[in-house]
Parts: sequence; C-alpha cells; structure tokens
Amino acid sequence: MEVIEGCRLPVLRRNQENEDEWPLAEILSVKDISGRKVFYVHYIDFNKRLDEWVTPERLDLKKIQFPKKEAKTPTKNGLPGSRPSSPERDLGLPYLASSASLQRVPVVKIPDRTNSIENVTKNLLSKRKLEAVSLTTQCSPATPVAPTPEIPTPVFAQQNGSVRRPVSAVAGRKRKAGCLGTDEDSQDSSDGIPSAPRMTGSLVSDRSHDDIVTRMKNIECIELGRHRLKPWYFSPYPQELTSLPVLYLCEFCLKYLKSLKCLQRHLTKCNLRHPPGNEIYRKGTISFFEIDGRKNKNYSQNLCLLAKCFLDHKTLYYDTDPFLFYVMTEYDCKGFHIVGYFSKEKESTEDYNVACILTLPPYQRRGYGKLLIEFSYELSKVEGKTGTPEKPLSDLGLLSYRSYWSQTILEILMELKSENGERPQITINEISELTSIKKEDVISTLQYLNLINYYKGQYILTLSEDIVEGHEKAMMKRHLRIDSKCLHFTPKDWSKRGKW
Repeated sequence: MEVIEGCRLPVLRRNQENEDEWPLAEILSVKDISGRKVFYVHYIDFNKRLDEWVTPERLDLKKIQFPKKEAKTPTKNGLPGSRPSSPERDLGLPYLASSASLQRVPVVKIPDRTNSIENVTKNLLSKRKLEAVSLTTQCSPATPVAPTPEIPTPVFAQQNGSVRRPVSAVAGRKRKAGCLGTDEDSQDSSDGIPSAPRMTGSLVSDRSHDDIVTRMKNIECIELGRHRLKPWYFSPYPQELTSLPVLYLCEFCLKYLKSLKCLQRHLTKCNLRHPPGNEIYRKGTISFFEIDGRKNKNYSQNLCLLAKCFLDHKTLYYDTDPFLFYVMTEYDCKGFHIVGYFSKEKESTEDYNVACILTLPPYQRRGYGKLLIEFSYELSKVEGKTGTPEKPLSDLGLLSYRSYWSQTILEILMELKSENGERPQITINEISELTSIKKEDVISTLQYLNLINYYKGQYILTLSEDIVEGHEKAMMKRHLRIDSKCLHFTPKDWSKRGKW
C-alpha cells in the first residue's frame, strides 16, 4: 500500500501531557532520505505550527483514507484551494453594540456566581483544542457585522463631542504580496510611472493563494544572537537558503546569511547595535524604537521575513512604505536585543492600531506580549484615538488580546466608587475613552466575561467574587507595565505627508 500526498490517516504524536495519541493527519509531502521515505503531515484541527516530518512507523495504515477526486467548483475568488476562515475569527456582535454604549450602565458586585441574574449574552468564544505553545500574536479582534441597508448606520460619539460614522475599507487598498527579486517601484504603478508612496495597506493574508509550498515550513532553524529558533510556518526566504541546516541572522540589522563565517565577517562591518529609527521609550532595560518602513526599507523587509516564520495569518509585503514598525528591545552590554515588535498603518481607515504583532519564542510567556499590546494602546491615547488590531486574530493572538482587554476593563470597573450610596455607573463610551480600546472590543469583552445583564429595564454589569478574585491574582503576576512618563512620542499627521 503506497502512501501518497492527500491521504489522511492517524499519526502517532506526543501531546502536552507527554502521552501518546493518534490524531487524524493529512499527508502534504513525501520525500526520500537515504533511501527511506518520510512524510510531512498536518494534524487535522490542529494549528499548522505543529506540522512535522514523520517516519513510516508513526503511521496507522489500517485506517488510511485515500484522496477523493473532487469536482471543480467555483470558489470565492474563482480560484481553487480557498479555505474558509475559522469561526472564531469572524465573531459578530449583537444589537447591544448600538444601545448599551449610549446609556449609563450600573456596576454591581455580587457575592457569588449563583446569585447573579440570568445572563442575556452567550460566550462568544468557542472552545478550541490548543497545544501549549507560547504566545505569538498577530492580532485582530472581533469585528461587528457590517450593517445592512435596512438598518441605519450607528453614530458613535467622539471625545471632542463631534460624531463620525464607521468608515468602510477603501476598495483596492490591499496590495498583492511581493516575491523575492520583485522591483519595489513596480508595485506602485502598473504602467511604469512611479506614484506617490502609499500611506495605507493591509497585512491580511489572501488564503485563496495557499498552495502546497506555502503550507510547509521551509526553514529548519534560525540562529539570532544567542538564540536558536525553530520556525512555525513558511517564510519566503531565498530558495537557496531553505536547504541549509541553520539560517544565520544578524540580531541588529536582521540581515540573513548562509554560514557562521559569513555572519562573523558581517559583524565586523555592521555598525548597528540597536534597531534603526528613533528610541521613543526607555524604562530599565526595555526600549521601544519607531521605524519608518519607507526610510528603513531593508530592515523592515528583513523584520517581516523573520516575523512570517511565526505568523500564519498575515502575508509579507515588500512595499513597507505605508507602515511604521515599533520594535521592543532588551538592553545589555552588547547592545539592544530584539524581543518583539508590532507594526501599524500610517493611515488606517478602520482605526487599526496594530497590523502584525509578535513576541519572539525565547521571550514568550514572560509578559512581553501584554507589554507590546499595552504600548500600542498607549500610543493611541497620545494620538487621541481608539484603536483595534487588524483582523483576523490568530488563536494565540485572540487569547492575548482577550486577556489584556479583560484585565484593563476590570481595572477600570473595580476603581469605580459609588456616590450617595448609589451603584457606580459608567457608559461603554467612557470605558472606551479611558482605555483607547475600541467600543466594539469593549462590548465583546464584557460579553465574553458574562458581565452584561438586563435587569428591570436596563443593562447592568455584575462582578462576582470569582471574577474579582481571578482579576486580582492575574494582576499580581503582571509585573511589566508601560510607564507613560517614559514615553517620548509625537504623533504625525500622515495625511499631509502623502507626497514624500
């Protein structure tokens, strides 16, 4: 019996409890190594970062399912191979979004969960089987469903008293993914005439162009400073580098090199000891650098290549002009070492304050992910805006943002004080203005926590003892926080800089 690409069968693997299990897997590729076949498998309903090469001994051939010939049917973009987004990526918000924000909501603390009023909302997150792999976020939150013509578009109040309507994405703003060797200038104009640099863009991956190559990890190992990283996903590094056992990166300029000798020779000529750009924050050993994707194109492209190894739901663009990159570093006697980063559009029509966000694996599960998220909202506060990460959220990104939103909103609610013996009151808009978290994300988080209830003709927020105790324990573990006094940041009006 010959195992071919497309077959599905149980494959032996160890789970996080170090126990043997036989999940169903799909064979993506087969190759010969020294006369012996090995198989690249994707575990069905598991994240792609767990895909791996396995030997024949780990295959259960008794339950093999051979691929069926499928009829060619048109897909979303007229291209075969489109995959539907997973349900938790496209969370919808009920009508509560337009009503709860316009009235003051009493906050009630109740002694026990059993005494709470019956909830009127359901938990928006479906349970998902996750492998215990440390945090990487590429974040984008739940989005409200676009209003239909029959329903009037809601009007949201701004901090300055003016009103605005939600702005839909402008058609044609999403750019095509580039490939290595592509002329950067040619991406701006189809007829060869250079156009003004774009100030907007999107990093959302177009999954309709997925093929067998991009579904497989192509880099075995990356050496970055004192760390060796095992990539999770495909990244379009040059083809000749993908066959190397180790890909070497300069940890300061992120240039990729094929051997340790080449790296050592490069280090004698590389003058960088920190990311290019302006240092806009420093407290202790933690610093943030702001990098313009247009002024520092090589660094930005190298950063995107590295990040793509750990981000699956974003694509890589070689036109980095419309983006700013905020790189978090840790300082020691040798220089400023990259810990993580997030990128954002210079001009966003949808109030995105993050396009991609990533904490490198050696620094995960140490609080740096929440620090990156907190810093992105601190910038939004200085800009006087509310922000939200670009969609879709990865599984780990969704967990990280939910955790940050929950802790931040509960912090606000628990600091409220009652006046004249009455219950403390607050509106959704007030929470949004205090935290710079977009109103839709505030509502979805309150629903996720099951805090919103309807009682005697009004919405109330009920805080049980379990919620309060859990929040206090979580905040005790959160040692890294952003100090706004250490931030030296002046926002720019990029709409006036479109002809740079």
